[in-house]
Amino acid sequence: YKNADSDEIIFIHRGTGKLRTLVGNIDFGYGDYLMIPRGIIYQIDFDTEDNRLFIVESRRPVYTPKRYRNWFGQLLEHSPFCERDIRPPHELETFDERGAFLMKVKKEDMLHQYEYATHPFDVVGWDGYNFPYAFNIKDFEPITGRVHQPPPVHQTFESDAFVICSFVPRLYDYHPEAIPAPYNHSNIDSDEVLYYVDGDFMSRNNIGKGQITLHPAGIPHGPHPGAYERSVGQEKTEELAVMVDTFKPLKVTKQALELEAGDYWNSWLHDEL
Repeated sequence: YKNADSDEIIFIHRGTGKLRTLVGNIDFGYGDYLMIPRGIIYQIDFDTEDNRLFIVESRRPVYTPKRYRNWFGQLLEHSPFCERDIRPPHELETFDERGAFLMKVKKEDMLHQYEYATHPFDVVGWDGYNFPYAFNIKDFEPITGRVHQPPPVHQTFESDAFVICSFVPRLYDYHPEAIPAPYNHSNIDSDEVLYYVDGDFMSRNNIGKGQITLHPAGIPHGPHPGAYERSVGQEKTEELAVMVDTFKPLKVTKQALELEAGDYWNSWLHDEL
């Protein structure tokens, strides 16, 4: 398969296996981000049957956050992760084979089928900086403070169209009068998508693993009723979640509406209502 339109970020929620590409293979498992630049031919081989992926496609190139890189492109000391946490392809398999090899290419949001006369992975070597890699969310070092830190401290990837943030286990705010629960807010410039991976997301009620919430730009939102009270005195959280903030409005598909939890809105009401 080759995505000729977009870079892809594939988050592995469940499942293990091997990402096979024309420039080498990458073993993956729970919590891995697989960053696959457009134009890379790849195939995913799972070791497991129960697999769950959260996939983001970007027409614009995806980078690490600019504020964490110096002029030369190196990650700086205050970055929540470093180059040693990035796992490039480590195993180049060369298939010198002829035959009929089906290749699916995505272009202009359409899938095209090609038949190659030689194996797509017939590469004997490569050089350069355009390659896929893996980064595990557990290698993201959280940034905390005496009072509540804004969402950009969780930023992991960015493009011109969106950012991806990693909410990981961390200490809560440690000011004597701090309220760890986040404040009510309205994102004027971005839609907010949260994918809940694991743990107890302190600011939300009735949220399970693998669920997704969407808060459109301009609509105020914040913790569920009771979340502020529950957060007082708490020292840490074990939550794990992936957030995507987009800079253009998202369109909800028919398929997404069919999966909507119709009573979710009711969880925002106080019990007495």
